[in-house]
Amino acid sequence: MRTIQRIALVLVIIGALNWGLIGLFQWDLVATLFGGQEAALSRVVYTLVGVGALFCLPLLFDPVDEGEHGNEGVRESGNMNYATEFSEENEPFRDK
Repeated sequence: MRTIQRIALVLVIIGALNWGLIGLFQWDLVATLFGGQEAALSRVVYTLVGVGALFCLPLLFDPVDEGEHGNEGVRESGNMNYATEFSEENEPFRDK
């Protein structure tokens, strides 16, 4: 992930946490820290969060690379795991 996307993601997380605080406690952390919702610095932070969200939009449409997530669905022996929620694949015979 590019550095600019990481910064944008951090800004979006800050905005989401602020909205969570507003929704749960009716408390705007950004406004409290920077002098109210109408203060220039608060408006800058709100704008940066919005721009960060725009930079994160391409992440929504990027295909997921299977190699980044390890060996999900693959056993140590290299066999695919075909287990479903209704049945489980039998474990291979092991020497005891």
